[in-house]
Amino acid sequence: MAKRKRDDGIFMTISVYRIGKRALDIAVAIILTFIFLPLWLIIPVLIKLGSSGPALFSQLRVGRNGKIFKILKFRSMVANADDLLWKASTYKELRNKFTKSDWKLENDPRVTGVGWVLRRLSIDEFPQVFNILKGDMSIVGPRAYRPQEIEAQAKKYPYAKKWIEKALMVKPGLTGLWQVSGRNDVPFDKRVQIDAEYASRKSLVEDLWILLKTPKAMLSKW
Repeated sequence: MAKRKRDDGIFMTISVYRIGKRALDIAVAIILTFIFLPLWLIIPVLIKLGSSGPALFSQLRVGRNGKIFKILKFRSMVANADDLLWKASTYKELRNKFTKSDWKLENDPRVTGVGWVLRRLSIDEFPQVFNILKGDMSIVGPRAYRPQEIEAQAKKYPYAKKWIEKALMVKPGLTGLWQVSGRNDVPFDKRVQIDAEYASRKSLVEDLWILLKTPKAMLSKW
């Protein structure tokens, strides 16, 4: 009987957390949409003036429990950026550097001038509010990893599979713990371990703390 009461208490705690987190996601996403409404009108024009191609960019990412979804971003690279990286022979050196550096690049030549500014301010991530409203993402959560990245990094860091599985138990976030902790340059295994530790705590207080620290983390890129 005691065990059943304990299990019921845990279930209720998780349910309250999920309801509260979803309410927080919707509220913050709507607020951000209205606060930055002028940017929604200006940024697509600047992107189109800076380079040819659509203003919005979508890419497959891995969500909670391995669900694949299309993440939305303002386009910060040339329109055929993925094809250039993975198929163009002239980008072979960049491709090798990309995979060896845990799927992150500094001074990526595919980034446009407007895109560089968007990335420095993390404005390219703004369209993800629609992913949040749809329910594929949360305001706060682990990084939204690409399917190919998960596969490649699991082979490179086989001991990190347990952390990957744990991180994928919750929705990925627009912002997250390692992004606001000044540890943006850590390797994948350390990064996903931080994500896994966040996922295991399920704390709305921590979510609010991360949200409060996010503006400073965004500006610190300058």
